[in-house]
Amino acid sequence: MPKVMAESLIFAVAESLISKLASRAVEQASLALGVYQELQQMKKTMALIKAFLLDAEQKKEKNNALSEWLRQIRLVFAHAEDIVDNFECEVLRKHVVRTHGSFSRKVCRLFSTSNPLVYRYRMGREINDIKKQLEKVAADGHMFGLQSSDKDTKVLHAREMTHSHVNVSNVVGREHDKQKIIELLLQDDHRDRSLSVISIVGFGGLGKTTLAKVVFNDTKVEEFFTLKMWVCVSNDFELRNVLIKILNSAPSATNEKFKNLETDQLQIRLRNTLQREKFLLVLDDVWNENRVKWDALKEIIDMVGNRGSKILVTTRSHSIDAMMRTKSSNSYTLKGLSEEDSLSLFVKSAFDDGEGKKHPELMEIGRQIVRKCGGIPLAVRTLGSSLFSRVDRKEWESIRDNEIWNLKQNENDILPALELSYDQLPSHLKRCFACFSLASKDFDVSSSYVALLWEALGFLPPPKENETTHDVANEYLRELWSRSFLTDFLDMGSTCRFKLHDLVRELAVYVAKGEFQILYPHSTTISEHAQHLSFIENDMLGQDLVPMGLRTIIFPMEATNGAFLNTLVFRCKYLRVLDLSYSEYESLPSYIGKLKHLRYLSLSGNKKLKGLPDSVCKLQNLQTLDLRGCIQLQKLPKGIRKLISLRRLLVTTMQPDFPDKEISKLASIETLELYSCDNLESLFQAIQPRSLKFLHLSGCGGLRSLSFHVITNLESLVIFKCSKMELSMGLSNLNSIPDSRLKLLVLQSLPQLVTLPEWLQGSVNTLHSLLVVDCNNLEELPEWLSTLTCLKLLIIEHCPRLISLPETTHLLRNLEHLEINDCPELCRRCQPGVGLDWHKISHIKQVIIGEPEE
Repeated sequence: MPKVMAESLIFAVAESLISKLASRAVEQASLALGVYQELQQMKKTMALIKAFLLDAEQKKEKNNALSEWLRQIRLVFAHAEDIVDNFECEVLRKHVVRTHGSFSRKVCRLFSTSNPLVYRYRMGREINDIKKQLEKVAADGHMFGLQSSDKDTKVLHAREMTHSHVNVSNVVGREHDKQKIIELLLQDDHRDRSLSVISIVGFGGLGKTTLAKVVFNDTKVEEFFTLKMWVCVSNDFELRNVLIKILNSAPSATNEKFKNLETDQLQIRLRNTLQREKFLLVLDDVWNENRVKWDALKEIIDMVGNRGSKILVTTRSHSIDAMMRTKSSNSYTLKGLSEEDSLSLFVKSAFDDGEGKKHPELMEIGRQIVRKCGGIPLAVRTLGSSLFSRVDRKEWESIRDNEIWNLKQNENDILPALELSYDQLPSHLKRCFACFSLASKDFDVSSSYVALLWEALGFLPPPKENETTHDVANEYLRELWSRSFLTDFLDMGSTCRFKLHDLVRELAVYVAKGEFQILYPHSTTISEHAQHLSFIENDMLGQDLVPMGLRTIIFPMEATNGAFLNTLVFRCKYLRVLDLSYSEYESLPSYIGKLKHLRYLSLSGNKKLKGLPDSVCKLQNLQTLDLRGCIQLQKLPKGIRKLISLRRLLVTTMQPDFPDKEISKLASIETLELYSCDNLESLFQAIQPRSLKFLHLSGCGGLRSLSFHVITNLESLVIFKCSKMELSMGLSNLNSIPDSRLKLLVLQSLPQLVTLPEWLQGSVNTLHSLLVVDCNNLEELPEWLSTLTCLKLLIIEHCPRLISLPETTHLLRNLEHLEINDCPELCRRCQPGVGLDWHKISHIKQVIIGEPEE
């Protein structure tokens, strides 16, 4: 396989850059600075090069010279993008000057416009340099005999959504494996109380986790075990962390803060939890080969539960299986799917139900593709999904006959199949997918963070009218899910959560190589042209090794190296993303205000941070400022109204006089999240933040009032641990409920909540997801709940006084996902087939009901 893959991202860069050059902002700035003609010529040359990029990307595998040509283009385009962004910065600066008055001389020097003639000369020279480089690579491109293709013909295909919990009907060819595992789990040797470990062993992509989920949710298994727990272990087998994960997975663990307990206390708590239980503990994706660590865990849980207790392990390693065995253990080696089962799964992924039979020629080509996948479900599913709704025979044949199958591979290597699926992505999705190379393993990923990253790096197009960048990002994520790149996908309307399979993440690392890089402990080199870096640990590299053209820097947790931070801020002037989450800095350098390209700045979890320099307010491009968990932050910097591009503000602050008037004037602000702002008593009184779409209030113990006019334009509202807040919003005595636009409402840890607030009826035509969690005094759900005709997801957890569902619940015909947990009487009444309220919810596709307490 080729050593560098980042060249496959260039077409999307070209499209984005040409679009920027055609924008009104850049046009105005270039006219004012006298470089309009030069930029127009640059745009024409770029368009000429872009026309040949798609063909070049397809042919680069066979031609090293072509790969080098693409690499040169990537470097020139990156430099050009920085210059274009300079113009956009200048437009924003002038807007702030017009709106809020002139800057001081110091600020003028910051933007290099104190002498317009010098600025114009410098920009003109840089543009001419870029022009010459573009003309050279354009001339060099003629030697490759490339075909012109100005438009990426790969399109998005919509597909019906499912839920994160495994759908048994989508699991193909594993019934025999399932029954064998269940037989092993249900063995009950009355003579032996020692711990029994059952291992599912097989290489990546075979579906070990999916099989374990199917078994975990089987009715026989449910009836046999009195306690079931699921833990994704992965690389982290430190005893304390594993104990916390196990305890958190137990049904009795609601809202417990196990992280505050010592290891000895955790051991005692776990043994008490398992005592007198016939338990099933799933340890998914185990990589630990250290016997000492395994023995330490085994010693705690051995001989504690009732006879018949089991541990079910999934692992790629036979040596790990051997290490974890006890005298009553068994292992099950998972094999690949048969050709017929593989074809069945492929057809399910490539066609809607019954459509495959209409295309016998494609079915035969599909069979030939399937044979190359080696029976690996992940490979079969991703390739099938990449061909979903495509009926052009040539497209199918291009997958079957691609030369990547002939490249030397390791045994059971599925990267070729996954890469072919990646090649079928539209260009704009390829860049977005490459960002996943910076993701940590086995973590739930939130669409919020992904959207912020994509937006800050310029990977998203401008949203349409009545649409946010978050909506665009969610659309992209749904498309990646439909092509089987994402797993455990939970769509909550305005947001979603998902996971990445290890092999999909490896694919992201592979295709992003050279541009995106994670620096592990003791890394000694950074790719010469890296643009996006993530540091795993606090052993930072020397300043001379850090490329000046970096766009992204993600610092490690607990970073303390102030000198290194100062060097980066001073050296990397083109940064778009600076993530300093959970570092331990007390302050930031004042010249952070010079990072005029910065779009995303996160200082969340910096518990020692006491203040921000006012120069932060000079970052006119800043779209996201994240200050969550900065518990010593005295106040926000002065002049926050000058952050005219700010769309998201996430804050923990000690100040009682929150600058909501300034914030409400920010025309771009979409999201406001306040965490543990205990001195805050009121918010937006007599102020209408018209652009605000997402409001999250968490742990604001002193907050008493929020006027309903704030809610009317919101799409998402979260209220968590605001115990003094008046939830009626002043609408308790109104005859009619004003309309609102909520899609997502979360009410959590609110002891004052007895029934749902009346104002929620204003969102009958929009509400998609409703989550009510840990509301101990909630006594009823109102009959008008059934009027929420768009409701698709309803989650109710730990509301012990709620004993029944409204009689009209069956009228919620669009409700697809219902979860009820830790509501003893309600869980009893909703038990499938036998509960008194089951008839009200039996029509719902996905129903998850917790065990009623004995």
